[in-house]
Amino acid sequence: MPAAFITLEGPEGAGKTLQAERLAEALRGRGQRVRLTREPGGTRLGEEIRSIVLARAMHGDAGIHARADALLFNAARAQLVAEVIQPALAAGETVVCARFADSTLAYQGYAAGLPIEELRAIAAVATAGLAPDLTILLDVPPEVGLARKADEARNRFEAAFDLEFHQRVRAGFLELARQEPARWRVIDAARDADAVFGDVLEVALGAL
Repeated sequence: MPAAFITLEGPEGAGKTLQAERLAEALRGRGQRVRLTREPGGTRLGEEIRSIVLARAMHGDAGIHARADALLFNAARAQLVAEVIQPALAAGETVVCARFADSTLAYQGYAAGLPIEELRAIAAVATAGLAPDLTILLDVPPEVGLARKADEARNRFEAAFDLEFHQRVRAGFLELARQEPARWRVIDAARDADAVFGDVLEVALGAL
C-alpha cells in the first residue's frame, strides 16, 4: 500500500485519539509502516505548547486570545510537519495524525470568529503547503462528546467554552467537509467505538 497522510478531526469527545491509535495498529497489521502522532504535540516543542493551550485557565487568568491560540497551534504544527510528518512521508511511511490544520479553521475560525482566509494563510506557512490525503471527520453532537469526559479531565476548551461555541465548531467541521468532499469522509461518532472504527478502517483502506 502506498504511503498516505491521514488526519482525524472532530469536536471534543469524538474519539479521535482512540480511533487514530486503532487505525495505526490495524494498518501496521496489514504490513503498512505507520507513524502515529497528534496535534498539538508530537515533538518536544509541540508538547510544551500543548501544555499551554490545553491547560485550564488559572484563577484570574484572562485566557488566551483566539489569535494567539491560532499562532500557538500553528507553531506546534510547523515543528510537527518539519520534524515528524514530512520525514515520515519521505521515508514511505503512512502518517496518522489526530487533528491538523482544519482544527484551527473550525475552532479559531468558525467558532471564535477569526477570518478563515487569514487562518488558511497562516496554516500554509506552518505546513509548507502540506495537506492530508484523507481527512476523517468523527462527527458527534457537542452535548454528547462533552458528556464523555469527567469534569476534572476536561481541557481548557472543554471546560471554559460554552455549548454554543462547540456547536459552531461542529458546524465548521461539517462546512469544511462540504467544501472538499474529495478529501473528507464524515463518520457518525456518536455510536459504539467498535462500530465507528469499522467505518474508519473501511474509509482508510479505500483511500490507500
